[in-house]
Amino acid sequence: MIQIIPVETKKQRAEFIDFPHDLYVADPNYVPELFVAQEDLLTPKKHPFYKHSAAQLFLAYKNHKIVGRIAAIWNVNHNSFNQVSEGQFGFFDAIDDQEVANALFRAATEWVKQKGGTKIVGPINLTTNDTCGLLVEGFNRPPKAMMPYNFPYYENLILNDGFVKQVDLRAYLVNKSKANQRSVLLLDKLQERLLRSNIRLREVNLKDFKNEAKKIKQVYNKAWDKNLGFVPMTDEEFDYVAKDLKMVVDPKYCIIAEKGDEIIGFAVGIPDINEIQIKIKRGRLLPTGIFKLLFGRKKIKSLRVLMLGVLSNYRKLGIEACLYGKIIQNSIPAGIVEAECSWMLDHNYLMNHAIEQINAELYKRYRLFEKSI
Repeated sequence: MIQIIPVETKKQRAEFIDFPHDLYVADPNYVPELFVAQEDLLTPKKHPFYKHSAAQLFLAYKNHKIVGRIAAIWNVNHNSFNQVSEGQFGFFDAIDDQEVANALFRAATEWVKQKGGTKIVGPINLTTNDTCGLLVEGFNRPPKAMMPYNFPYYENLILNDGFVKQVDLRAYLVNKSKANQRSVLLLDKLQERLLRSNIRLREVNLKDFKNEAKKIKQVYNKAWDKNLGFVPMTDEEFDYVAKDLKMVVDPKYCIIAEKGDEIIGFAVGIPDINEIQIKIKRGRLLPTGIFKLLFGRKKIKSLRVLMLGVLSNYRKLGIEACLYGKIIQNSIPAGIVEAECSWMLDHNYLMNHAIEQINAELYKRYRLFEKSI
């Protein structure tokens, strides 16, 4: 018999976070999330998301053993901004058992319906500014930083419950040995052309990070506003993300485009800390995980470019190519051998084409699903 229990205690929340560690114990590509980060994300008193929205966690038990988990999410800001009435599901993990999956989806769906939802979309691990999408292609390698991972059978569990594909999200890999260096070789000429329009590139100033982040937030909320599922971050949400990113960001890979004193575009790349996290047992920083994280950073060989945006009035000027080129140019002396650019919507033809022009390989594909309820 399958039991679905809503998570209500700190102990249950810890079990919810830890369940994937046991599920993927034999999978060499699984990267455990840091426990402290997941606990903050899933604790209403700790994360700014819950000041405007809500989520309910559920655990599935079979024969008194945890066999699955899911979160039902009601994002008020998302629904208001996009003029929809839909909920999301996220943090979905389960054994290969359709009955277990159906029971979890039923619990999440009923919770969303009680909130007034007419559709449920996922997997979205809280918001589209967090990890989202189900891996459907590219299971042969571990995920890069802040990207999800799952077993191949998850897709059938979701489809068999009545969900259908909504959209695919792309992840491209740029390999140092294969990449077309055109963007780097032309970087000086492109920057000279931009300078004639009073547009210049520079690295982020970490000493003035608070003000930099404030300006970047304005560009972020404008540059992404037509993306599927996008919702502007509140000031508190952006500050929360910026604080986490500051711990891993390297100015060499965080490039700003300015016209005068106005930031008009930016790109953020971060070292792939998953190269270290994959070695941190059950995501615990203590007693030894913290040292692996601190001392392993200099050995990281890959990047993830997780944000690149330019205000609509300044697109098609070559700014995007310059931002990519600058990151590539800076990464080579640092010993970086590859970078993932993710994620891009399947139908974002301009951005996908720009990445493909530098011989980037479409090597992973993630999928969002939806179901009317």
